[in-house]
Amino acid sequence: MSDTSSKLTHLNAAGQPAMVDVGAKAVTRRVARARSRVVLGADIVALVQHGDLPTRKGPVFQTAILAGIMGAKRTADLIPLCHPLGLDDCQVTIEVELPDAVVIECTTSVTGKTGVEMEALTGASVAALTIYDMCKALSHNIVIQETRLLSKTGGKRDFQHVDEQKN
Repeated sequence: MSDTSSKLTHLNAAGQPAMVDVGAKAVTRRVARARSRVVLGADIVALVQHGDLPTRKGPVFQTAILAGIMGAKRTADLIPLCHPLGLDDCQVTIEVELPDAVVIECTTSVTGKTGVEMEALTGASVAALTIYDMCKALSHNIVIQETRLLSKTGGKRDFQHVDEQKN
């Protein structure tokens, strides 16, 4: 890994943590999409399959969507060295995946000098954690899995996850 593009970006020359200087980067439209999969179990999925499950905290999916958007907007407060970004857009969707799971996708965009991958990943993760929190009274066997970046565009290098290239 001697290639300069493979060096860790959040370390300075002395190997200490450092924020990436984006001052010289070009302003471009940057979009990122991330996914989290939550295995709820067939019983819980049956409850949400034909509509959102109401709870004392509100409807599970609607609440998780709001939490995902809020999480994406607060990424710089959660992840050290992330640049605070004023997102242009953040969309969170939740789809039932029979027989036992839901799939959350978070798409973020910004016109700026740094990407929004961490915002998309944070949004998907926070939505998944919210679903867990709201459904844990029904089961603690819920598993959050496969949180990953699906694609990003607009920076130095575009990226598309190998599974997404088939579609």
